[in-house]
Amino acid sequence: MAFTSPGPTLWQYGPLALRWYGLLIGSAVLLGLNLSQFLAKKRQLDPNLIADLSLALVIFALVGARLYYVVFQWSYYRQNPLEIVALWHGGLAIHGAILAGLATTWFYARQQKVSLWQLTDLLAPSLALGQMIGRWGNFFNSEAFGVPTDLPWKLYIPYEHRPPELRQFEYFHPTFLYESLWNLLVLILLLNLFFRYPRLRPGTLTLVYFVAYSVGRLVIEGLRTDSLMLGWLRIAQVVSFAGIAVGGAGLLWLYYWRQNLPDVIPPESKYNKT
Repeated sequence: MAFTSPGPTLWQYGPLALRWYGLLIGSAVLLGLNLSQFLAKKRQLDPNLIADLSLALVIFALVGARLYYVVFQWSYYRQNPLEIVALWHGGLAIHGAILAGLATTWFYARQQKVSLWQLTDLLAPSLALGQMIGRWGNFFNSEAFGVPTDLPWKLYIPYEHRPPELRQFEYFHPTFLYESLWNLLVLILLLNLFFRYPRLRPGTLTLVYFVAYSVGRLVIEGLRTDSLMLGWLRIAQVVSFAGIAVGGAGLLWLYYWRQNLPDVIPPESKYNKT
């Protein structure tokens, strides 16, 4: 069995086109919004908090994901500045989206006087769900693949999408699939914790996400042929190490030292129920 992308365009009529990448991102946003609102209801929190946050979160997360990618591919975009806004060609970095999303949620939590960590705990499963869906955009764009392989689940990459030094190879590791499946496992883990342990300390799911996602990304990134680089370092692996360290330290802070995470509201606030 070998994967072969049908191409990036689902439907086209003249200059109008519906691309798989955009459809998948839109679907991920809608499904994630509904999931987070459902989880909010289960914790007796106002689901409108999620709905009101969602538009700003999507906009700034997309901007952050794109800017992060462009910064580390500046040698290309400096020569092709119009491509900076061409999101339909791919080129979104999840770590940029997470950083921008955290900043947006922090500002929103301060404005609404609600716990930052309660909000991010509701959003973390939706983030894993969105990543699971969104990774298939890489499949349709024939991007974010791994090194050559002859494994049964190999991915065929068209000649024009192969790195120049690997154009003699036809089949590559479908790293988009590996990460999609890993994100499915992260989603299952987070939902299992959410429903089995309803009195988890605020921030727990967020920190578990940091650790769990980062472990998978750390390994899978080592197979990629198109990693964002800083010198000889793969940026995603550096950030993944940081995610594991921050997430692990935060969980120790919560459950070993029994301390609350710094928040935008005091722990005794009525919004910060544990």
